Amino acid sequence: MTPVMIISVLVGYFALLIFISKMTSDDDGNESFFVGKKQSPWYIVAFGMIGASLSGVTFISVPGWVASSQFSYFQMVLGYLVGYTVIATVLMPLYYKLNLTSIYTYLEGRFGFWSYKSGAFYFLLSRTIGASFRLFLVANVLQILVFDSWNIPFAVTVALTIVLIWVYTHKAGIRTIIWTDTLQTLFMIVAVVLCFYYVADALNFSIYKAVEQISLSEYSKTFFLEDANSASFFPKKFLAGAFIAIVMTGLDQDMMQKNLSCPNIKDAQKNMFWFSIVLVFVNLLFLGLGALLYLFANQVGISATGDDLFATVAMHESMPVVVGLFFLLGLIAAAYSSADSALTALTTSLCVDFLAIENKETSKQIILRKRSHILFSVILFFVILIFKLINDESVISALFKVAGYTYGPLLGMYAFGLFTKWKIKDHLIIPVVLLAPVISYILQLKSPVWWGFNFGFELLIVNGTLCFLGMLLIRKR
Repeated sequence: MTPVMIISVLVGYFALLIFISKMTSDDDGNESFFVGKKQSPWYIVAFGMIGASLSGVTFISVPGWVASSQFSYFQMVLGYLVGYTVIATVLMPLYYKLNLTSIYTYLEGRFGFWSYKSGAFYFLLSRTIGASFRLFLVANVLQILVFDSWNIPFAVTVALTIVLIWVYTHKAGIRTIIWTDTLQTLFMIVAVVLCFYYVADALNFSIYKAVEQISLSEYSKTFFLEDANSASFFPKKFLAGAFIAIVMTGLDQDMMQKNLSCPNIKDAQKNMFWFSIVLVFVNLLFLGLGALLYLFANQVGISATGDDLFATVAMHESMPVVVGLFFLLGLIAAAYSSADSALTALTTSLCVDFLAIENKETSKQIILRKRSHILFSVILFFVILIFKLINDESVISALFKVAGYTYGPLLGMYAFGLFTKWKIKDHLIIPVVLLAPVISYILQLKSPVWWGFNFGFELLIVNGTLCFLGMLLIRKR
């Protein structure tokens, strides 16, 4: 694909997103921006959430992960199902009962001011990092494929990427996001299916033979029960998946904001059920594609691995242009479907949780919301540039490591609130939520030396447990 062709795809793609934005942004009010007036059809929300959950990180990194960890990631995906069940049966009824706009206002009613602000702060930190990782990924690919050949700096590429997101989200917020995410999820799934087909065809495989060869390959091992110290050990992966789903969906304003836009709790629960089922099969498709990509790479002598594999194969001279085209569409769709909703959720949390927007005059509310939207656009820009300087590992691995530290206190606070009746000395929560991630980091660093044990993604559970125990120490007697 030539740079001009790629730019043409980008222009057409964003023209379509802006058109959808115009069709859904007839109302500039905050209720439309924050919760879509609670009029979103559950099936549209469910389908769109698939793209938002997967992101460009999954699109690139999960297929590339297959060589080093085989299908062990699917153990985590199965754990997701348990997590989503907890969300649908425990968390969402609570959110709807309290009629929340920001889910972190629950913490204020349960514990007090400082707990509320701590929870909201960790969300802002977590989502800023996560969204930046995802946008960094797509911006980096665009830089390599297009803008390097035109001598355009990476900073300009990033700025263009964020401006385009701002253009189609700044007015109607979550109402627009729900519909653009649906379109972007469709593009992403179609892209993966077509790429699978064409790579199989390049190997002279039918779809049936491709599945057979994947299952017979060295990459297809799914369940790991031999070594408890291994990062791929099934119980560790499964439990980590369950808790990652709870915190990164159920305790995340970005994902819950979509659910809260449904008219009622029954629709929101139907959304969560179908979303979780489809997500399992989509992740399995990504893993299968990863194995197929490595089989192709081994046959034609491609040395690329990890995050570089999919792009290298898609752009390989033996592949038809349509493969590169759909790879690009899928990557952009996956990246933007998560990043645009993150930007909207960050704006919502800042306005509701820190700026008390509901106490302002209506005219000032809209101005404040729009300024907050611009502020987070600028923050994402600078964080992405920082990642460009320091990134040296698989993006998905880095993302989950960060989540283990920043989502852990949220897990501990919500668990304490839901499963105990104790109040706490609210002003003492700050040292608790700061110390829990620090101790977790020390444990991860020193546990191989102290106990010969390596923590993986289950560090999230350790972090949340430490926060829970800390809250026990500061409970009111």
